[in-house]
Amino acid sequence: MPNIMLVLQANEETRPIVEAVAEDNPHARVDHQPAMVKIDAEDRLAIRRESIEEKLGRPFDLQELHINLITLSGHIDETDDEFVLSWNN
Repeated sequence: MPNIMLVLQANEETRPIVEAVAEDNPHARVDHQPAMVKIDAEDRLAIRRESIEEKLGRPFDLQELHINLITLSGHIDETDDEFVLSWNN
């Protein structure tokens, strides 16, 4: 089964997002590179609004994720509270 992947620009805006995603997905691998951060996992990767808000200390609309998004792989299931990447069996 292919890995799920999320790649974000490496900057101050994405630092708390990456931290929240890593904490919510302990099975994920985070690869910090000079200009980007690649997060990949098997089966499923969940990005939770509430976790990001805790790190940022302010409200966060998951649509803001797209501002610093470079690429992703997997099927997307998106609500106001969660952005999930997965591979359907």
